[in-house]
Amino acid sequence: MPKRISSIYARAISLSTVIILAMAAFACSAQTGVPAQAKVEFYSEAPVPMIEANAAILEDVATGQVLFSMNPDERLAPASITKVMTMLIVMEHAQEGKVSLDDTVVVSREASLMGGSQVYLKEKEEVPIRELLAATAIRSANDASYALAEAIAGSADAFVELMNARAAELGMSNTHFANPEGLDDPGHYTTARDIAIMSRELLKHPEILELTSTWIGKMRGGTYDLFNTNRLIKVYEGADGLKTGQTDNAGWCLVGTAVRGETRLLSVVLGAASDEKRVGETSKLLDYGFQKFERTRFLDAGAPVGTIRVLSAARQDVTAVAAEDLVLLCPRGFSSETEVHFEPLGQELSAPIKKGQPLGRAVAVMPSGEELGSTLAVAESDVPRANAVVRAWRAVVRFFAELFDGRTRA
Repeated sequence: MPKRISSIYARAISLSTVIILAMAAFACSAQTGVPAQAKVEFYSEAPVPMIEANAAILEDVATGQVLFSMNPDERLAPASITKVMTMLIVMEHAQEGKVSLDDTVVVSREASLMGGSQVYLKEKEEVPIRELLAATAIRSANDASYALAEAIAGSADAFVELMNARAAELGMSNTHFANPEGLDDPGHYTTARDIAIMSRELLKHPEILELTSTWIGKMRGGTYDLFNTNRLIKVYEGADGLKTGQTDNAGWCLVGTAVRGETRLLSVVLGAASDEKRVGETSKLLDYGFQKFERTRFLDAGAPVGTIRVLSAARQDVTAVAAEDLVLLCPRGFSSETEVHFEPLGQELSAPIKKGQPLGRAVAVMPSGEELGSTLAVAESDVPRANAVVRAWRAVVRFFAELFDGRTRA
């Protein structure tokens, strides 16, 4: 065979090989459902299994400590996970006395016409807010959540304004709501991290867990069954919530929470391929948290963490103490090797110093150098300003010390 033809054949074979490998890689990516550029973060001492979804996060509810994240800030359609914010606003209005859960709502025509998951509310039907909340939490009913929105704010549009305002207050910087139920809309998006923020806030209302842990609820005087859309609570030990979601655009989504002992975890899985997948991936994340981490007390509130020099203070070395307990989830087997470091503020302080004044951070640092978590470090007590004579003397001493130090280095 002529060399030129042989060379052409060789190139063709090489090109075919590249194409086959690329197709195989694409097929693997399509099967796992994990984006090729997925950004995954976790503690190096606790490797996590691959999560097949578009985005995910796992947090400790008590502290907000992130144990795992994958594309946590990617803006995605949340589907009915939107209802976490809807329920949060309802619960906060009830807590503030603006409404009572026993108040009766007259269902509007607009609410009765909502499609998707529903409890088939009829126009002018009278339903207590408590039952609409149950239908939203358990059955993920769009008509019930829409009726709640109208009951709280007068209209769905006005309620959406409340949703976006509350999201901003909570620091949900990558979220914008367009409706109270979660149906797809180009202007309706959030992220795994933002969902975790509002979910942790909702968990401050324990009445919600009574609903989300109910497998079959009741409404309309016990004549209508509410079947829970969250299968996690039936198959995972300690699971008692929180919210499912599914649309063509969003895929299968699940905010899951479970408690074991003193630890409650919260996971968010967005864009899974099926109901089975969202439950399975949520279970993987929760297993990871419960099995790979242990709750560790590193500091008690008020414990000394270091000193900071304040030249104008009567007592130059000011003691810094932990403002709060520093209790974190640490990878199992590494708590004894994790150290607490004092990081002073990156600015010069001047006296007087007030008790409780921020002086820096107390940071738990793992052997790998990864930061596990921190708490504010504050002044242990009041420290007055030194008198003018002392300050002047210190200035003179400091001048000559710096002068001779400069000459020595020169």
